Amino acid sequence: MMKKLFFFLLLSLSLSAQKIELIKLTQNIKDKRGMTKSLILIDNRKDKVIGKVSHKNEEIEVKFANEELESSIEKWFEEENKVKGNNDIVLILEELKVYNEQDPGQKKIFGKAKITISSFIKRNSRYYFANRFDNVVVSDPRDLAGQIAMVFSEFIKGSYISTVSSEVIPENEIEKYNQYLSKNYKAFNNSVLKDGVYTNFKGFYDQVPEPGYMVEKNRKGKVVRIKHNELQVSMSEAYCYVDAGKAYRLTPLGFVEMLKGSEGFFIVSSRQQLFKEKSSTGMMVGAAAGGVVGALIGAAIDSVSNAEAMNGFGLKTPTISKVTIDSLTGSYIFEK
Repeated sequence: MMKKLFFFLLLSLSLSAQKIELIKLTQNIKDKRGMTKSLILIDNRKDKVIGKVSHKNEEIEVKFANEELESSIEKWFEEENKVKGNNDIVLILEELKVYNEQDPGQKKIFGKAKITISSFIKRNSRYYFANRFDNVVVSDPRDLAGQIAMVFSEFIKGSYISTVSSEVIPENEIEKYNQYLSKNYKAFNNSVLKDGVYTNFKGFYDQVPEPGYMVEKNRKGKVVRIKHNELQVSMSEAYCYVDAGKAYRLTPLGFVEMLKGSEGFFIVSSRQQLFKEKSSTGMMVGAAAGGVVGALIGAAIDSVSNAEAMNGFGLKTPTISKVTIDSLTGSYIFEK
């Protein structure tokens, strides 16, 4: 009898230490312009189990409130959008995993979510790339489900108004869209970068410097101003510049050299260095200057929250790490 009671108590304690946090897709995803006809999700995750994180002695499993995700997304769109347009938007969910990680030099163990989701306009079995969110979200473990839901909603709203790439992706190549589009990445594929100032990622991607722009440096070699047709303009007009074949990306700390790796260009920095502002919810958001192949997304987005969401969520941690420049959007991809 005592043994049964002991095991019952042990089971009760075990169950009490486990918790489920649901990703509830209930936020506003209304297409204000009424241009979208349908929203379809292709769930390409190899493993549909999102995972668990822990907080103190409590284990938290993160799950979707409705695990029939494809139908859930379609229903979500239909409920929010009674006025329809002509655009069929296809989302491809490539990765969604949560985990705990202690960053180098940090005492606190964070909850993290690796999310990769892309969007396309589909026309006559042809796909046109619109946008991608490929990042690690850093959060209090208890808030991860809410952060993930917000990433989904803000990404969808941003996809409504993204100017798409002119490059056609055949339907049978859609799962390999990154390799398909990256072959046109002249900045990465060409052996030598063209010197000049690039006002957006598209120009850098195509290796077409902006005419009439130039940088001026002081005696120490630091850029002190940017000019357009001999008139000084705001530093923020530059996405990056190339000098003597080396590229330098504009950040809040000034221009930082973009190094070339096997997967593309990257800088070494931290969220704390790259993002200064916090939203009212306390999460860090990035409104870095960048854009998809075809146009600057940020210039088209009509709300601050959408523009910020395009470049990522997460706590403003000081962890220094490799930060990749997304080969299709020019946004930051954090590894930590």
